[in-house]
Amino acid sequence: MNSRPQRGSRRCVRRVAIVAFGMVLAWSRSTTAQESVTDVLSFLLTNRSIATGDTVRDEQAATAVRDTISNFLLLELSTLPTVSSSTGFAYRIDRELGGAIVRSSDNFGPFFVERSLTTGIRSPAVHVAYQEMVFDRIDGRHLTDGTLLATAARFRGDVEPFDQETLSLRLRTQTVTLSTNIGLTDRLDVAAALPLVRLTLRGERFDTLRGVQFLQAAARADTSGIGDLVVRAKYNVIRRGGSGFAVGAESRLPTGAAENLLGAGEASLKPKAIASLERERVAVHSEIGYWFGGLSRELDYGGAVTVVGGPRVTFVGEMLGRRLESLGRLAELVGPHTRLAAVETIRLTGVAEPTHHVMVVGGVKWNVAGTWLLTASVTRPLTSAGLTARVIPLVVAEYSFGQ
Repeated sequence: MNSRPQRGSRRCVRRVAIVAFGMVLAWSRSTTAQESVTDVLSFLLTNRSIATGDTVRDEQAATAVRDTISNFLLLELSTLPTVSSSTGFAYRIDRELGGAIVRSSDNFGPFFVERSLTTGIRSPAVHVAYQEMVFDRIDGRHLTDGTLLATAARFRGDVEPFDQETLSLRLRTQTVTLSTNIGLTDRLDVAAALPLVRLTLRGERFDTLRGVQFLQAAARADTSGIGDLVVRAKYNVIRRGGSGFAVGAESRLPTGAAENLLGAGEASLKPKAIASLERERVAVHSEIGYWFGGLSRELDYGGAVTVVGGPRVTFVGEMLGRRLESLGRLAELVGPHTRLAAVETIRLTGVAEPTHHVMVVGGVKWNVAGTWLLTASVTRPLTSAGLTARVIPLVVAEYSFGQ
């Protein structure tokens, strides 16, 4: 009696697989500017016209800014939390029913925070996620309106510079993530996620001398390709219905091109602990982990509340936090001009220090039909550190090969 729905589901899965494979081919072929993204950033940041009298410090400051902005981009592209490997449909073996496979929970779970439940043996799932980020601020400074100060000169005692160079950067990323999750046992899951990233950079550098502005430099870069591969494992240690405790590990492998800011360039590993408390309609989930390797050592934490709104709907709210030990921030350094006693030079540079990032997420998971789930969410940053976008939309299609 179920042969027709099963055949229909298989056809849908095949179509999704064909579309996903086509996306891989299209995005891998569509790269690439003759110059890397790092080269374009260097060009925009080093094309100076203000004579500071100290080319060594100028070059050091420009390099520090380039590296800081590059790290900010890498942070967003290669280390931004990916969709949780926990599937919406979780199953378990019920010994009291003679070993029958049953649903572990009617709750479809969180977006990014893991839940302790595993998907269940022989219950794989596949996901296709789309996320877009348009960055408008960097460390709280406007990024797109041409007011980001690069270098300036002012008379000592004055507030406003008489000569200043400013940057305007427009950064946009589009990421399609293909992922899969499978239960090796009733309590052990393994998962993998491969991001396909498109990065667009447009930039101009202006010099404004006593109110007269002229264009110094303009450059652009368009690149796309695979990002860093994410591999995960999770073991459900304690399970009481939908509640429980799990331990896991996540690794990012350097498969993305670091020169185009599509990958971190080195592997990283994060062990983590996961706890869930679920009641009839409401569940609370928490996760904490620590990254070793990669761009910076990093403490990650997150919490989520999921509410069953009906047989086919779950509402989700999350908070995600991360503390990076050495990624750095932008700073303006003021020093005396080496040859003009009455003039001060202002340089934008990067300094290494811990930074803290916090985001909130809200959205819904909808069981469209069968074991198809459609997820829609919006992420908003609460802190100004690094590159930030006003909102980050996410759409995910998930299919679970349920029992």
